[in-house]
Amino acid sequence: MKKQLNTQKIELIQPESSEQKYPYIGNVQAGFPSPADDFFHDYISLDELLVDHKETTFFARVSGSSMGNDFSDGDLLIIDKSLEWEENKIALCFIDGEFTLKRIKMKDGKCFLVPSNKDFPLLEVNYEQGVTIWGVVKYSIRKH
Repeated sequence: MKKQLNTQKIELIQPESSEQKYPYIGNVQAGFPSPADDFFHDYISLDELLVDHKETTFFARVSGSSMGNDFSDGDLLIIDKSLEWEENKIALCFIDGEFTLKRIKMKDGKCFLVPSNKDFPLLEVNYEQGVTIWGVVKYSIRKH
């Protein structure tokens, strides 16, 4: 009997390089207001700021609640395939023909894919199952 994965639906998005630059006003006070003599100090490129490896970076949109303590429906993830996975990093994994977004944990020589929502089960995985780590989540962007 095949174990049913409780996964989040992941929409993969291929990035398009725009090299668009946006006005940047510098650091913003979160406490007391500061005088705003010159609003715009510079221009920034979101590509330069968020994408280190253009050839191995892709975007994904989250749907579902298995990682609900980390991400919400609609969050945009920036995932880099060139990053090595590490303990406690959140990775996009491919297992049993499905994508799943989980935190990677190692314990007693075993590998676990851990959801942040406690209503979902912990998954023990191994290489015989054909688990592939597609990339590590580098940034998430949430719409407010």
